[in-house]
Amino acid sequence: MNRLFSYGLLLSSVLYTGTAMAYKHADTLRGSNGRGRAWWDVKSYNLQVKFDTAAQSIEGSNQIFFQVSHTPTDSMQIDLQRPMVLDSAYIIPNVFGSRRLKTTIVNDGNVWWLKHNFSSLIKDSLASVVLYYHGTPRKAVNPPWDGGFSWREDSAGNMVIAVSCQGLGASVWWPCKDAQWDEPDQGMHIDLNVPAGMSAISNGRLIADKTEDARRQVTWEVLNPINNYDVTFYIGDYVHWSDTVMGEKGKLDLNFYVLRNNEERARKQFQVVKQMIHCFEYWMGPYPFYEDGYKLVEAPYLGMEHQSAVAYGNGYRMGYKGMDRSMSGYGLKWDYIIIHESGHEWFGNSITAADMADNWIHEGITSYSEVLFTECLLGKEKAWKYGRGLWSNIRNTDPVIGPYGVNDGGMGDIYEKGAAVIQMIRVLTNDDTKFRNTLRGLSSRFYHSIVTSAQVEQYITEATGLKLAPFFDQYLRHTDIPILEYNISDNEISYRFSNVVPGFSLPVTISAGDKSEKLIVTDSWQKRKWDGGYNVKFSKDFLIKIKK
Repeated sequence: MNRLFSYGLLLSSVLYTGTAMAYKHADTLRGSNGRGRAWWDVKSYNLQVKFDTAAQSIEGSNQIFFQVSHTPTDSMQIDLQRPMVLDSAYIIPNVFGSRRLKTTIVNDGNVWWLKHNFSSLIKDSLASVVLYYHGTPRKAVNPPWDGGFSWREDSAGNMVIAVSCQGLGASVWWPCKDAQWDEPDQGMHIDLNVPAGMSAISNGRLIADKTEDARRQVTWEVLNPINNYDVTFYIGDYVHWSDTVMGEKGKLDLNFYVLRNNEERARKQFQVVKQMIHCFEYWMGPYPFYEDGYKLVEAPYLGMEHQSAVAYGNGYRMGYKGMDRSMSGYGLKWDYIIIHESGHEWFGNSITAADMADNWIHEGITSYSEVLFTECLLGKEKAWKYGRGLWSNIRNTDPVIGPYGVNDGGMGDIYEKGAAVIQMIRVLTNDDTKFRNTLRGLSSRFYHSIVTSAQVEQYITEATGLKLAPFFDQYLRHTDIPILEYNISDNEISYRFSNVVPGFSLPVTISAGDKSEKLIVTDSWQKRKWDGGYNVKFSKDFLIKIKK
């Protein structure tokens, strides 16, 4: 799925607040579509992993089925992070053949170059490479933010193992093409080999489960494209129950896996899932992975949006670890991790940013899904108060859109400021039917697609009929918050925006008592009659500052 990746996006990394010079060769290898990547397109993965729980190590293989999309170079870039080791690699030139050609491997930090006469591969043909590897994966320091493997004990003293690797990359534990813009179009098989008696859960649907010689091998099949960082596992003493919900595309299978001692609490906490699915389908379109089902799985860390196997670790509390991040009170009416991480199934998993620099598409729109669920639960007024309450967390230290081509996912503002962008577009649209159709249209137009921020911006602009180019530039590409400057004198008000890009404007409502008017505020001074007095208020619909 690398066809939508744009080399032109790399240019903006030079312009990004002067910080691009800090990036290293390794960052460019991870973040750009270089000569060892650009000529081949991943079609599917067949991943097999054996876990040594005593040594806390793994070994396995990954067969990558790929299409020769451009004229091959003399090398193929495989990502596998140290201290993991790529032991050997074999090219199978014909996807239906059995001839295996061993390749030379050259290590370059976290990249392993396969040296081979790839020019013998015919353009548009299908081939595969089989990779054998082993090692002791990086342990998570502060999962899921500073990720890797989590090795924990549950309340009964049983081992629980899981992985979190967004940003860090899937290559922290398996060899792959570790790039957001190239997902396996045809999905993947995941084989997990663990000690007998342990459960092994992964993405997609369970297709095989057998125990032999004190080992248990569990096979999962993913039918849809999947982000590399979404590929996951959960190993431990789990209990399981299933359910279904009738959604827009028919019956959706629901599966729940929790640590044994938490079943009673989990059954109560997870009841919200059906309501959430209906709410999100109403606002954002059909659940994107009916073929793979929906799973919610208890994890030994806070949570992650693992596709069709969402990680849950919020301690069965309402809010975010028992707190309301909006300070409105309404964030304690639902479980943040269930709602937020499941919202990523639409934005982040089905619709994926080509470059991490555009990850506001994942986090910003998904953060706004929290507002949508609050609206389904409590009504529009309370939902909007929740959404505006999140704005106090915005820091404005860096642009929402980061530097391209260097594997940089941006700062924390991709969450709340990204959500503010969506909320303000809803206000500007002033038509909830059109706004809802815009969200659903994004889900439909870019279903299972790799996108850029520019594509999303263009679609929203066309769907709403609004002139949004300066708006997007202001809030996504600059840190400055618009300042509405005004002065009232002699029954006249003067007003303008400062701190804005050329052409920026917003319709801001001014009120005093029973009197209110809408001002179309631009970056130039304007005047109009105002007999409402000096004690005025401005609407709170937009992320702006007011200066008298």
